[in-house]
Amino acid sequence: MPALFVTVAVEGLTDVPVARRLLQHVGFDSGPEHIASGKARLDVRLGGYNAAARHHEWLVLRDLDHDEECASDLIGRLLPRPAAKMCLRIAVHATEAWLIADAVPLAGFLGVRRSLVPPRPDALDDPKSVLVDLARNSRKRAIRDDMVPAVGTTARVGPGFAARVIEFTTREWRPGVASGVSPSLTKAITALRRWGHP
Repeated sequence: MPALFVTVAVEGLTDVPVARRLLQHVGFDSGPEHIASGKARLDVRLGGYNAAARHHEWLVLRDLDHDEECASDLIGRLLPRPAAKMCLRIAVHATEAWLIADAVPLAGFLGVRRSLVPPRPDALDDPKSVLVDLARNSRKRAIRDDMVPAVGTTARVGPGFAARVIEFTTREWRPGVASGVSPSLTKAITALRRWGHP
């Protein structure tokens, strides 16, 4: 049976490997990839993506941030009538929480104690800042230099933050393990599996 290729749309560059790993985990292949460069641009394009999803499968990943009280409310507001082949999933509160949910390899990658990794990532208000704070405690200078913003700068993350997140997601992140800790990730995997297996 031919592989199912799923079109992907995400907010930013670091979300692309997350989508790829999710699809790989459930037995699908990543097809064309659309990077919106921000949730506002993603939201504007949802109608077009949904129209396309009448004909073939789409996975759209978006952060909840604090735009609604819960992910289901945000989905209802953004896409009240999803097409049959549309899978819009919301990371609570951001996709970085899904990475934090795989604590053991993350701690090793960052060079920090496992006990420093928060046990309930979906409850974090700002998972990206938590990743930066973990990197700040790293035993590895290269991790600190890449992921932590320099003193005096207004940047939220270091110059190599995106590259390091992509590296960890691609090489070490385990969606199946992480889903046992992150309810929003569990729901994303369950939603994808409704398409069945190729």
